[in-house]
Amino acid sequence: MMYRPLLLLIFLVSGTALAETRQPDTAVVNQFVEEMARQHKFNAKQLQQLFQQARIQQSILDAISRPAESKPWYEYRLIFLTADRSRGGVEFWKNNAATLTRAKQIYGVPEEILIAIIGVETRYGKNSGNYRVLDALSTLAFAYPPRSQFFRKELTEYLLMAREEGLAPAGQLGSYAGAMGMPQFIPSSFRRYAVDFDNDGKRNLWTDNADVIGSVANYFKQHRWQPGEPVVVPVKVHGERYKQLLDGDLTPRYTPQQLMDNGVILPKGLSPDLKGSLIKLDGRDGPEYWVGWHNFYVISRYNHSALYSMAVYQLSQDIKSRRMKLASESSPGKQ
Repeated sequence: MMYRPLLLLIFLVSGTALAETRQPDTAVVNQFVEEMARQHKFNAKQLQQLFQQARIQQSILDAISRPAESKPWYEYRLIFLTADRSRGGVEFWKNNAATLTRAKQIYGVPEEILIAIIGVETRYGKNSGNYRVLDALSTLAFAYPPRSQFFRKELTEYLLMAREEGLAPAGQLGSYAGAMGMPQFIPSSFRRYAVDFDNDGKRNLWTDNADVIGSVANYFKQHRWQPGEPVVVPVKVHGERYKQLLDGDLTPRYTPQQLMDNGVILPKGLSPDLKGSLIKLDGRDGPEYWVGWHNFYVISRYNHSALYSMAVYQLSQDIKSRRMKLASESSPGKQ
C-alpha cells in the first residue's frame, strides 16, 4: 500500500514528460522536405532521417508566449542592468581589447555597444541556450501557427547555413527561438552578417570571440550605424501634443524642432539635422520619456523593442563608466 502513491507519482511525472515532446506532423514535414529538395537540392531521404530526430517541445511554445519584453521597464531593466553583467563587460573588454578596437576602426561601432549586445544576449557566452536548434525551429515552424511562416523560413536558412558551414544540423544548440552562439544570431542573420574576423576559415559564433565581435559590428554597420552620432537622450514633456508622437514606432521621423513644437523639452546643442522618435517607458516612480535617435533605432534592429535597446544602451554606458573608473584608480599618479 505504501508503494502505490510513489508509483502513481512516477507515472504522472513520466506521462507529463512524454507529453511535452513529440515528433512533428509527418504530412507537414513531408511537404517541407519536398520543398527543400526541389528548391535547394537537398537529399530528401537524408532530410527525412534528420526530422525523425526532431522533437516538438512544449517548453519552447511556453517560452515564446511569455517574452521578457512584456514586462514593464522597471522590471525588465533589472534583468540586464546588474553589477555582475557590468563587471563581466569590463573583463570582456580587457580580454578582447585589440579585437574590439579593430572592429571599431573597420565598422565604426563603439566597443561598449558591441560588448553590451553580447552581455545582454548571453552574458558573454555563459548562457547561449540549451535547446537543439533543430528542435526549436521545428517546434515553431510546425507547431506554432502565429509565426509558423517566419520560422519555416528560418528553418530553411538553418539547413542552408549548416550545409554551407559544414555543421551537423542536429548538433547545434541555441535559444528557444533558434538563436545561436554568443550574439544569438538567428540563421538568416548568421548567413547574412556573420564574418570570419580572425581569418581562420570558419565563422564560429559559439566560441570564437573575434568572429563574435566582428559579426555584431558588421550587423550594426549593415543596418547603417552612424559613428559619432548620439543614441538616446532623456527628455521632459509638457502640454498634450507630445502624446500624438507616442505611437510605439521607433523609426526616427522627427527633427529636434518638430519634437519641441510638440511639447518635448530637449537639451541644447543638438544638430538640427537629427531625427528621432519619442519613447515612453514605465519607470518605478512614473513614466520616463526619451528621444531615440537613428542609432537607437539601429540597436532595435537586433530586437524590435524599445526596452531591449534601452537596456543595451544603459548597460554599455555602465560598462564604459566602470572601465574608466578602474583605469583612473589604477593610474600611476593615483594616491
